[in-house]
Amino acid sequence: MDFCKGCRVLLSMTGFGASKGQNERLSVAVEIRAVNNRYLKVNSRFPDAYAALEGEIERVVREHVSRGTVTVAFDVRPASGVSAVRLNAEVLTAYWSQMKDLSRQLTVGLPADLANFLTLPGVVTDSARGELDAERDWSFLKTLLEEAIGRFKEFRQREGRSMGDDLRLNGKVISGSLDEIAKTASEVVKQYRDKLLDRIHELLKGTNVAISEPDLIREVSMYADRCDINEEITRLRCHLEQFEAFLSDKVSQGRKLDFLTQEMFREVNTIGSKANNVSLARCVVEMKSAVERIREVLQNVE
Repeated sequence: MDFCKGCRVLLSMTGFGASKGQNERLSVAVEIRAVNNRYLKVNSRFPDAYAALEGEIERVVREHVSRGTVTVAFDVRPASGVSAVRLNAEVLTAYWSQMKDLSRQLTVGLPADLANFLTLPGVVTDSARGELDAERDWSFLKTLLEEAIGRFKEFRQREGRSMGDDLRLNGKVISGSLDEIAKTASEVVKQYRDKLLDRIHELLKGTNVAISEPDLIREVSMYADRCDINEEITRLRCHLEQFEAFLSDKVSQGRKLDFLTQEMFREVNTIGSKANNVSLARCVVEMKSAVERIREVLQNVE
């Protein structure tokens, strides 16, 4: 079974992407990070003035991501050359006028400077924060968000390519072990019959008791029924073909691969419970190990 032919790139659930941009007013940096999650959860961090954009941000993310916990962070600062703060002279003058009136009434001196006045409400304002406007800024922010998502997807594709190689390698291990099991399984019943005959001959040696051919046939038939793994081999081969098809899909199929791997493990387990043979048992151990590695990788596949 060829696990490389026509393979597409899987997507990792973990990833990182960033973008920066500046217009006449704002300098914005966007970062997007993601970690494993069975479902999609989007967390956004931005200035309070952009609270109305949370739904729009999540909608854009959902267009490109289907699983994982995604965190999007917007760092918004005033553009280069734009003063970050503004001094409100009218408010400061009003405070100073009231201070002079109090100074005359209380017959105390005025402060030597205005430093303490700068901390009073309304004297100094953050001009960038004060001018943020969700509706006006959304087009600019969306462009930067999509740039960050583009880099985020490139990161996930690189990680997914590596995971795809690992999955295909373990698929080959299972397929190879299954071929060996199929060859050996046909000989197991014959080996059991020969061993049973040898054992009976040994037990009956020196006696006049003869071997009953019908009894021998019945015993061997019962053993053959108990150890028959042809159905499991057929189903597991079908699962491997579907596994290859999902790896070759145009869309990352993490959920389906995860479910299919559970079915593969069930068939391998059944083969193991029926495999009364050292060679078969060794192959089963190899397959179980490969399935476990596949399950570990799939925890991070979208």
